[in-house]
Amino acid sequence: MVAPSLERDSSGAARFTGCTSIREFDFLGKLGEGTFGEVYRARSKRDGSIVALKKILMHNERDGFPITALREIKLLKMLSHTNIMRLREMSVERSKGEGRKKASMYMVFPYMEHDLSGLLENPAVHFTEPQIKCYMIQLLEGLRYLHGNCILHRDMKAANLLISNRGILQIADFGLARPFDEPPPQPGKGGGEAKRDYTTLVVTRWYRPPELLLQLRRYTSAIDMWGVGYSHREFSAPYF
Repeated sequence: MVAPSLERDSSGAARFTGCTSIREFDFLGKLGEGTFGEVYRARSKRDGSIVALKKILMHNERDGFPITALREIKLLKMLSHTNIMRLREMSVERSKGEGRKKASMYMVFPYMEHDLSGLLENPAVHFTEPQIKCYMIQLLEGLRYLHGNCILHRDMKAANLLISNRGILQIADFGLARPFDEPPPQPGKGGGEAKRDYTTLVVTRWYRPPELLLQLRRYTSAIDMWGVGYSHREFSAPYF
């Protein structure tokens, strides 16, 4: 398998260009597990960089590759912004021995040391007002990029906001994201409602805006902005 070359965009960030074998990485430990995948910390044997490997869970192999993962990969390959988690490459783990068991697939991301949820739960962490402003600006810049490219995130929450030791915030987890056709709301004007129906089975319960709680299906990018407001509130008043 040919290793991908990481081309760079105008900001200097490497772009997704291919697929590698999982043998290109040394596993360093498990970071966590969610509905759509398991996440591991690993080191690249090629360049020594630390990465996060998200193993795509196949709940029912007869249904084929999960549509949520396919949608996430497709979107992330198109995105390039400092405040959006970057998909470096895909990696495949082929089964040993006999049989026709399907290969395991991993999404490879740059490693981010923290997520906002974990920092808020840490009693030793106290955000200053300048820090809160800095992170909120980065969050809004990332979201402006998404909405400007007609993409709804649909799962804005503290656990999906990753923060590096250098103070860079990135929006992550695009499993529920999808393109939308409506133009983004204009400054000083109401956004109205969408021109088509979307599922209301999005956004983690405690972060859901009123339109989702009321089962309104023609929502707009405002549902992401509700999550931004909630995140700001968490910065200002951390968990008990």
